[in-house]
Amino acid sequence: MSGAVEAKLAELGLTLPGVVPPLAAYQPAVQSGVYVYTAGQLPMVDGKLPVTGKVGAEVTAEEAKELARTCALNALAAVKSVAGDLDRIARVVKVVGFVASAADFTGQPGVLNGASELLGAVLGDKGVHARSAVGVAVLPLDAPVEVEIQMELTHA
Repeated sequence: MSGAVEAKLAELGLTLPGVVPPLAAYQPAVQSGVYVYTAGQLPMVDGKLPVTGKVGAEVTAEEAKELARTCALNALAAVKSVAGDLDRIARVVKVVGFVASAADFTGQPGVLNGASELLGAVLGDKGVHARSAVGVAVLPLDAPVEVEIQMELTHA
């Protein structure tokens, strides 16, 4: 099923990927009432990380921003897996991003703009959200970035 949101993705030259399988004992997304919560999404492409390492060391902030965009696409796929249709998104409520950071890297908000800007481009006003950008020592599989999203859905 493809609606307006997926048409907008196509217009932007993007394809909704398949849902990234969990790395451990959790679900990629769960729905509770009108909310969908995604698990932390890594920037997996075709089952692997395109790059690993710390942002500000092995990975540039610009590369990490693109990886955060990939995380947001993976999160949209996870949302669709439980909501059935991305057109049910009423709004993005909150985005939380984790950036595996070199000790002196302080540009986490700029990295997370990759996810935020993608959601805004795809969802317009519905994509405006609250956000946290957190620097951490290491992420699963040595990923540079991880993003989780909370969405509110329409009732039907």
